[in-house]
Amino acid sequence: MPAPKRSNRTYRNVAHVVRPLMSSMTRTDWHGTEHLPTSGGFIAASNHMTEIDPLTFAHYLWDAGFAPRILAKDPLFRVPVLGKILHATGQIPVYRGSSDAGRSLEAGVQALRDGECVAVFPEGTLTREPALWPMSGKTGVARLALTTQVPVIPVAQWGPQDVLGRYSKVLKPFPRKKVTVVAGPPVVLDDLYGRPQDTATLREATERIMAAITVLLEGIRGEKAPEVRYDMRRAKANGGSAAAPTGTTGGTPTGTAPTTGTVPATPTETEASTSTQTPTGTEADERVGEQPSGELPGSPVSGVLPEAPPGEQGGDAAAKPGTP
Repeated sequence: MPAPKRSNRTYRNVAHVVRPLMSSMTRTDWHGTEHLPTSGGFIAASNHMTEIDPLTFAHYLWDAGFAPRILAKDPLFRVPVLGKILHATGQIPVYRGSSDAGRSLEAGVQALRDGECVAVFPEGTLTREPALWPMSGKTGVARLALTTQVPVIPVAQWGPQDVLGRYSKVLKPFPRKKVTVVAGPPVVLDDLYGRPQDTATLREATERIMAAITVLLEGIRGEKAPEVRYDMRRAKANGGSAAAPTGTTGGTPTGTAPTTGTVPATPTETEASTSTQTPTGTEADERVGEQPSGELPGSPVSGVLPEAPPGEQGGDAAAKPGTP
């Protein structure tokens, strides 16, 4: 298979090693690549269940002809060897809680304007939803989309959790696991382009993206997502109740194009146990937001641009490009 045109030598060398490794552990079931734009930059937004998701996501995009620029948490770029590889392949560091936060948006915007595929996990960390459905997303992806006005392609994946479970550090490469990845049509956001990037607009755009991803995942799993989307912020604030704000549902997206190209898939071999397992120890604490301080444990790989500043809660302050 020829390498994507926009890949550099380092990216091709890494793919030459990683792609056969992924193929040895997974049976790929790719769908919806016709929805990926053939010219110009675009955002690919996926659900996030396990720390191996970035590799299966990148594998899918690479096989479709794209060398994705993935938003990844800044600490990874300081890891010896790995950090050099991430920099050399053009991955984008996400800085949180620092004066450098705006650089993440700037780098993402520039990559998209250069015609790159920018891959994001809007949830910003592993989903805390007990049955692995997408939870509420962070608004960074909306900022990126509304600033650049490029297509946002929703992507759902199911099966990576059979290779590496959520919070697990033990790979299960054998037997090979089926990994299904489906892309859908672009999320309709053009009616939001002229609005100020205030909290209401950013939340609306984010929810449309998460709803489109959820619909695709429903098609893969052959079942309906919960009516109310799991909201990690609300769970923490309410001491355990994870109900999302009124009107935020896990089903059909509001204001999005009809999602086609989904494939009813046979549940993977561990789906039943994954959907019904009882959390223990810190996992249960993480789901209800009971961590004492700082960021909840999750994927060290995934990253998402910073949330809207508190000052935008009034709904009338436009966000400036490059502002976290």
